[in-house]
Amino acid sequence: MSGGGGLGVEELPRKEMNVLKGHEGAVLAARFNVDGNYCLSCGKDRTIRLWNPRRGIHIKTYKSHAREVRDVHCTPDNSKLCSCGGDRQIFYWDVSTGRVIRKFRGHDSEVNAVKFNEYASVVVSAGYDRSVRAWDCRSHSTEPIQIVDTFLDSVMSVCLTKSEIIAGSVDGTVRTFDIRIGREISDELGQPVNCISLSNDGNCILASCLDSTLRLLDRSTGELLQEYKGHTCKSYKMDCCLTNSDAHITGGSEDGFIYYWDLVDASVVSSFRAHTSVVTSVSYHPKDSCMITASVDGTIRVWGT
Repeated sequence: MSGGGGLGVEELPRKEMNVLKGHEGAVLAARFNVDGNYCLSCGKDRTIRLWNPRRGIHIKTYKSHAREVRDVHCTPDNSKLCSCGGDRQIFYWDVSTGRVIRKFRGHDSEVNAVKFNEYASVVVSAGYDRSVRAWDCRSHSTEPIQIVDTFLDSVMSVCLTKSEIIAGSVDGTVRTFDIRIGREISDELGQPVNCISLSNDGNCILASCLDSTLRLLDRSTGELLQEYKGHTCKSYKMDCCLTNSDAHITGGSEDGFIYYWDLVDASVVSSFRAHTSVVTSVSYHPKDSCMITASVDGTIRVWGT
C-alpha cells in the first residue's frame, strides 16, 4: 500500500460544506452512492433519506420499516437500495418509485448491516443472531441462499469482494468466507469488532474495535499492520474507512470528533469537532476529497477542502 506521500494534510476534507437536516433523532448511517453524486442516510426515525449532498437538497424519503433503520446500500446503477434494522428484516426497494419490492425475513434478531454484491443480484446481511445471510434479489423466494453461522456473537459489519464475504463480529474476529470454494479464514483481533472496511486497493481490512482502537490487517496474511488510537469508541457502532488515496485512515469518535490518521505511521494528522454527539458514520467520496458524516445529533454533514 502506498504511504503518506500522496495527499498532504491540507487536502483532507475538514471544511463544512453543508448540513443535511430532516431526520428526527439519531442518524445511524450515511453512505455515498457509487459515483458520489448522491447519498443515503437512515436512522432511529425508521426512515431512509436520499440527498444531493453538494447542493444540500433532500430528494426523497423511504418509509416502511417498523423500527430503526441501521444500514442502507445502493446498487451500482442507483436503481435499487437495500436496508435493514431493528425489525429483523431486509428491505429491497425501487429507488425511483419508493416501493418495497421484497422483504427478506429470516434473521432472529436485529440486523446490523447490509451490502449488495457487485452485480446487485445478491444482498448480504449481518445480524445480532450471530449470522450472515445471503438473499437472491432476482428470485421470488424469501429464503436465504446461504447462511454463515460460525460466529460466537453479534455480527456488526460486512464487506464483499468478487468472491468473498468478509464480516466483523463482537466475538473479536474478522472472518473471510470464500464463496466459490467454501473456505473460511478467521482473524482473531481479541477485541469486539463493530465495523470493518476494505482499503481501496483491496489489500487490507480496517477494523474498528470497542477498545477505542482501529486495526489494519493484511488481507493475504492476516498480519496486524498498524493500530490507530486517540478517538473514543466503547459502546457505539461507528464506521471507519480509508481516504480514496489509501494514504489516510478516518473515523468518528463518541465525543463528536472526526479523526484522520496517517496510514503508515498511525499519527493523528488532524482531528476536529464535527458533531455535538456521537459520530456514527463516515463515508468517503469515491473520487473527490469529500466526506459525509452522520451523528446521534440528528444531522449529516458534508465536508470538503
